[in-house]
Amino acid sequence: MLKEEDVVNVVGPIAPCDVMFVCEHASCNFPPELGDLGISEDVRRSHVAWDPGALELTKALAGRFGATYVAGQVSRLLYDCNRPPEVDSAIPKRSEVFDIPGNANLTEIERRDRVEQIYTPFRAATEQALAVIEPKAMVTVHSFTPVYHGARRDVEVGILHDHDARLADHMLSALRDAPFKIQRNAPYGPEDGVTHSLRAYALPNKIPNVMLEVRNDLLTDSGAVDLVADVIEDALRHGIAAIYASSSQKGSV
Repeated sequence: MLKEEDVVNVVGPIAPCDVMFVCEHASCNFPPELGDLGISEDVRRSHVAWDPGALELTKALAGRFGATYVAGQVSRLLYDCNRPPEVDSAIPKRSEVFDIPGNANLTEIERRDRVEQIYTPFRAATEQALAVIEPKAMVTVHSFTPVYHGARRDVEVGILHDHDARLADHMLSALRDAPFKIQRNAPYGPEDGVTHSLRAYALPNKIPNVMLEVRNDLLTDSGAVDLVADVIEDALRHGIAAIYASSSQKGSV
């Protein structure tokens, strides 16, 4: 049985702060208790198993804000913490071009066990951190592969949102002259089911929120990560300030 620290890592001061970061796909770790799902080591280290560079970007951004971040500690192929338990993609039988034998033909008991060992403690840790920190904004951090199903993706940074577009709107405005190809809700959008964490944690608490998707070839070393973090930091500070300046005039967020 996995322990909570095997599944989720909460790093930083658990105290009031402007922003809290969440990195659901930070790790490609496969704990021995859950096995290797019948896939090769190359697949277990590939982008289908995690978001390469996302944790490094999360750490860089959290450092700039003196903020706390919540990071997943196991591969999303075991359980995708950015998906609710009731959807098939939470425990994928296939990811891009790879079949995942260890996720095929799971019984209800086996599926529930994955939920209880991985998703439940991750969600509890995230909700507890939010309740204490009461951030002005929540940001989830992801990366994506430059080539997907053989097609090259031109977008370099995606600013994603669900029903609450306030933070995304202000950030996109601030990023108009950024040195990256930036798009709204790309390469994925809420219709793809990728905004679960925003819906689960931020929207019910009326916390301004955004999901970052950065092409992983832009996150290959510390210098590259810092360049992306610098650009995102400026836009994020602008967005938070703009929202709260507006809310102070109107009387509420």
